[in-house]
Amino acid sequence: MNEAIVKRSDFDLKSYTNKSSLIAIGQILSVVLPYFGLWYAAFILRDTMPWLLLPIAGLMSLFLLRSFSLMHDCGHFSLFGSVLVNRIFGFLLGVLNALPQYPWSRGHAYHHKHNGNWERYRGPAAVLSVEQFEALSPLRQKLYVMLRHPVMLLPGGFLYLIVKPRLQLLFGLLTFIPCALVWLCSGQWRRVIACESKFWYTRGEFIDIFFNNILVIGGWYLCGELMGHAFFWALYAPVMMLTAAVFICIFYIQHNFEDSYAHGDKDWDYLKGALEGSSYFKLPAIFNWFTADIGYHNIHHISAHIPNYRLAACHRANAHLLTDVTVLRIRDIPKCSKYILWDAAHDKLITVADLKVG
Repeated sequence: MNEAIVKRSDFDLKSYTNKSSLIAIGQILSVVLPYFGLWYAAFILRDTMPWLLLPIAGLMSLFLLRSFSLMHDCGHFSLFGSVLVNRIFGFLLGVLNALPQYPWSRGHAYHHKHNGNWERYRGPAAVLSVEQFEALSPLRQKLYVMLRHPVMLLPGGFLYLIVKPRLQLLFGLLTFIPCALVWLCSGQWRRVIACESKFWYTRGEFIDIFFNNILVIGGWYLCGELMGHAFFWALYAPVMMLTAAVFICIFYIQHNFEDSYAHGDKDWDYLKGALEGSSYFKLPAIFNWFTADIGYHNIHHISAHIPNYRLAACHRANAHLLTDVTVLRIRDIPKCSKYILWDAAHDKLITVADLKVG
């Protein structure tokens, strides 16, 4: 790719931004119906064929992974043509994934806006710069490396979907309610209406977090009552943990890899961040379906308005401009997981081993 002449305007993007509500509804049904069908199958087979629960759980995770990708598209307003319809289905898919969708999508939009600018956004692993890492004590350095080991994706996934959104609401209310009482007594009505808290940024985020928690926790209780709480959690917790682990892993390696574009504010370029700071994660066709083609990540970052069901076609149409993008496969995951430091002096990601050699 000739960096001197390739511009965003060279890409054919607009042809692929049209949305189809019919396709979108079909995609959502392709997730919801099998997912709940698998829950029903697990419930009726738990006593007669318990050995089937493991493959059923695996399939549940795959369908939930696809639902997470569709939720992600709603956040970009790219699944449906209507902003309102995207918001409605984004919220509902957020309930399915036990994650408040609106705050998540706003944070994800920040990532898109600054992709490749590691001074502003450090990815899901909260990557430290070399200077920050070297300032840690030896014990904290070991802890930093340990917490970013691939094995930690499983407990991390559980915390990400099951625990964190609940604590976000709880701690937010514990800090907001006393402040709200003070604001009311002092006549600062606007601050109360705005629902200010360090755990959410806008009133819209608070509303989404609040109702997501109400429906998610209510759903947990109802499912536990119908199926038995022990059985429900014995199946639900591993499914959610695995789903989150896989999605975080995919997101991570699409940006953390050798020679990824990793600049600071100075001389940062949006297009380079999209093309060189995002990988093309080449997956088998079946996994492309379950991830809603999110592997075509360069195209997605050039234009997040392209719906997932047009990404592959857009990628093919612009293949002549994507010849130098980084192509990753499943076998590259272990290697990519080691890039957990940002070398600001050289504008690149490095491994801890690289730091020791240097």
